[in-house]
Parts: sequence; structure tokens; C-alpha cells
Amino acid sequence: MTTDLLGGVRLPTAVIHEATMLTATPVLRIQKYSSYTFTAFAALHITNVSIIPLATRSVLESNRYLLLTRPYYQSALTEPLLVGLPLVAHVTSGIALRLWRRRQALKRYGAETRTDKRTIPWPALSGTSALGYALVPFASFHIWTTRILPLYAHGDSSLINLQYISHGFALHPAVSFTGFTALVGVGVWHFVWGAAKWLGFAPSQVKHTEENRALIRKRRWYTINGISAALTALWLAGGLGVVGRDGKMVGWVGKEYDELYKYLPIVGRWVGQ
Repeated sequence: MTTDLLGGVRLPTAVIHEATMLTATPVLRIQKYSSYTFTAFAALHITNVSIIPLATRSVLESNRYLLLTRPYYQSALTEPLLVGLPLVAHVTSGIALRLWRRRQALKRYGAETRTDKRTIPWPALSGTSALGYALVPFASFHIWTTRILPLYAHGDSSLINLQYISHGFALHPAVSFTGFTALVGVGVWHFVWGAAKWLGFAPSQVKHTEENRALIRKRRWYTINGISAALTALWLAGGLGVVGRDGKMVGWVGKEYDELYKYLPIVGRWVGQ
């Protein structure tokens, strides 16, 4: 495939992409290694909120394991290092990389006026990148409801555990089940396809010299999506099948949860009605 330049000169798209990647290496490294750090947290998180509940079949029992591991990734030191900074670095480096590719394309093609710039298309958005951008609002809402909102409303998040999540599912089942499924599905597919790319296993990374290149690409595509589907099913089995079905919390803790969920836009007004 080739790309038109201003004036009709054509260069192979692969050459252009490779040259851009070489100049953007520092940004690529930030994006790559930030994803490695965040993966450690994601592995611990899926264990706490899905695998352990699925194994114990009890939200109350699973909370004990959650409380045991919470200091390791929710302390004042580890949470920014394992979650906050890697997440911000990964998202901002992805945006910076896209803007850098756009800038390099405009410089390469000699586009100076607005008319010239309009003739140069933006870099193609890969499926993995599209999933990443789609994940941002879901992940942001999850962080807000489980970390920021409790700190804002109650001053701490000591009451936040799996029963808080179960309470939300009982209050707003349609929104909770739909939102959680989207969060997990989009997140897992983004993680797995991103990992495949970093490991050089993506279908697009099959070498042109490989025999049966089309077959290898197809096998990789099915493998990556199969792993994504399996991880999503595992996460949802524990998250929806156990935590999501535990029901509302009663007593004063349940009332505290009600107060927190009243802060939610639109659906919050239905709490207590």
C-alpha cells in the first residue's frame, strides 16, 4: 500500500510508519512499560474481584482476601505507582504518539496551509487504540465511584469492598450489569491485543517472508480473541455471577452505601424511592 504526498509523490505506507516509530521511540517506551506496570495491578484485581469470589462462592469470605491485599495496592505509595502514574502515562503517551504521527506526516508532506493539512489524513486508528479510548470513560467512572467518591463524601474508603459493588448491582441492575460487562469486555480485549502487539504476536506483525502468511495471521487472530473471550468470561463469572447477585447491604452500612450512590448522575435520584 502507498500513500500520496502533496504533489503526487508516493511512498510505501510501511516505510512511513517505520520512520515515524523510530523518531517516537521514547513515547513508545513510556506507553509500553506503563502497560507492564498496570498489568500487575490488573492481575491482582481480577483475582480479588472475580477468581476468589468464584472459588469461594461467597462475597463475605472474598472480602477477607480483599482486605488482606488492599494495603499492597491502595496505600499512599503503591496506589500512585501501580495504578495512578502508569494509567496517566499510558493514556497521555497514546495521545501524544497519535499527535506526533500527525505532526510528522504534515512535516513530511510539506503541508503548511489549512488547505494542505486537510488533504493529509490523520493516522489510522488501530482496533487496539480504539478499544483503549473507549475504555477511558468506563475506567474513569469506575475509579470515581470506588475511590474518589468515597473520599469526597465520607473522607475515606474503608467501607468500600465487594459488598459495596453488590449493593450497586441491587440498586441499579440494568445500568450495573451493562456497564460492568462493557468495562470488562473492552478492558480485557484492549489488554490482550496490546500484549500481543508488544510480544510481536499480532496478526499484522507476521513477517512477509513467512510461508502460509495468511494462515498464520488467521490463527493468531483466533488465538488472541479466544484468550480475550476466556478471560472476559472468567471475570464476568465471578463479577456478575457471584458479586453481582449478592444483593443489598442492610443496616447502617447499607445506608452509607445508599448515600454514596445518591451522588451518581441520573440514577442516583432513584435511590431510596
